[in-house]
Order: sequence, then structure tokens, then C-alpha cells
Amino acid sequence: MKFKKRYIPLGLLGILLIVNQFGCMTAHESESAQRETLRKKGGGEAQFGHYKINGRNIHYTFTGNDSLPVVIMVHGSPGSSADMLDYLADSTLLQHANIVAVDRPGFGESDYGKAETSVQEQAAVLVPLVEKFKHQKVIMVGHSYGGPVIARFAMDYPHLVDGLVIVAGSIDPELEPPTWWKRPFDLPLIRLIVPSALRISNREILPLRAELEKMRPDWPKIVCPVSVIQGTKDDLVPAGNADYARKMLEGNPNVSINMLEGENHFIIWSKKALIVNEIMKTMNLETAQ
Repeated sequence: MKFKKRYIPLGLLGILLIVNQFGCMTAHESESAQRETLRKKGGGEAQFGHYKINGRNIHYTFTGNDSLPVVIMVHGSPGSSADMLDYLADSTLLQHANIVAVDRPGFGESDYGKAETSVQEQAAVLVPLVEKFKHQKVIMVGHSYGGPVIARFAMDYPHLVDGLVIVAGSIDPELEPPTWWKRPFDLPLIRLIVPSALRISNREILPLRAELEKMRPDWPKIVCPVSVIQGTKDDLVPAGNADYARKMLEGNPNVSINMLEGENHFIIWSKKALIVNEIMKTMNLETAQ
């Protein structure tokens, strides 16, 4: 489809809408800021790690006891490990798990600005992180774009993961919106007014539909328990994504689909208690009362 100037106003409108929608997400927050945030939340002492893989630097934040099962939180787009600090400070999770929040490629301290367009590569760069904690049970939690990343991980490395919690995950290629209106993001003048986090996000989301199509035949490879949590009023990731998960995972006997009536895309924060409960179920533990 040839780009036309009339798309510019639509692109600008899209920018304004997205900035408004994603205002609560943090694409970059320093270690000192994260440590201070966790201190204020009364959570555990923040610890940090980093490693290199495939020419990339990957950074992560973690709290808890590394002798316990590990919960790896994978943020959406845009986003960073800072988006998951409420979970790193959660008293219930801290009793039962070591909680890790990773900066996906291009965000946070993981080579900020250097986007990765391959979902398979996004999953591959998590292998050293998971292997570091694999002496214990590993549960992966993915929000939004993080959903297909952890699904791809479970397809490619089933021996490294014991359960998935997909929260408002963008997994159905047919439900990905058209991308023509995003092209103005790459015009030189518009790049000057678009927040850097959205430019990074745009780069990785533009090819997402094709990336999800590549995953279609591999869903039967996911053999671990899967919990899908989805709001029925999600304007960014349609509720039909949960139906897609149900269909693609029909051969997996341990799949739970949780539809939250009237809830939007940001349930990762607004429904934290429910999501913590699903994480605990996935670990075959009961939530402390």
C-alpha cells in the first residue's frame, strides 16, 4: 500500500491516542530509581543482573530467595522491568518465589533504543536468564507483547519452563490491527515529537502479525500449564485473543482461560491480586489468606 500524505493527520491522531493509553508504562528506569521504588513499596531488596547474548546486553531486576521457584515477568510494548515492581514487592509472591523482571531488547537497560523485531529472538535472549534459575520451577508471566514472547519461549524451549501466565497477550495474528497508519511514525519531522519509547515500540510491533503467523503451527509444542487472563473491554488487545489461545492449545489438558468482564488492557496492574493468585495456582501453591 503506497504511503500518502493524507495518512499524516491520522498518524498524528494515533500518536496522541497511544501516548494517552500508554502513559502508565515505563520504558526506562535506573537501578537506583527501581531500588527506591521497591523500598517505598516495602518489598525485598532489589538486586540486578545482566548478561550478553547474540550481541545484545540484557538487564534484569530480581527480589526474593533464589532457593524458591522463580517467576519471570516479561513486559509489554513499550515497557520495562520497572512496570513489574509491584510484583517484585508483593508479600505473597515473596513468600513462595524469587521474582525476576527482565528488560526486553531495546527497553530499559537492555540496549535502550535497539529494537528487536523477531519474537523468536526475543524468546532466545531469555535462555541464559532462565537457565540461571532452572534448578527451581520456572513460571513465566507475559503482558501484552510479552505474551507471544513467553509463548514462543515455551514452544522452542519446553524443557526450560514449567508454566505460563499470559496477561492480555497479543497472540492472534488475525486480530493484529493494520499497520498503514503507523507509517507516519517514521517520518523525520514526526519522529521529533514521538516519545522514544513509542518509536522503539513501533519498530517491533509493525512486523508482529507476520511473527505471530510463524508461530501458528508451533502452538502444540506448548506442553506446560497455561493460564490466560484477558479483559473483555480491552481496546488494545481484543478479547478474541483468549479464544485463539483456547483453540490453539486444545490439546493441552492444563489450560485455564480467565475472562474479566468489563476490564481493559491494563489488568496487569489493576487486577494484580487475581494475577498473583493465578501465578500461585500455576506453581501448584495456594494463595496465603
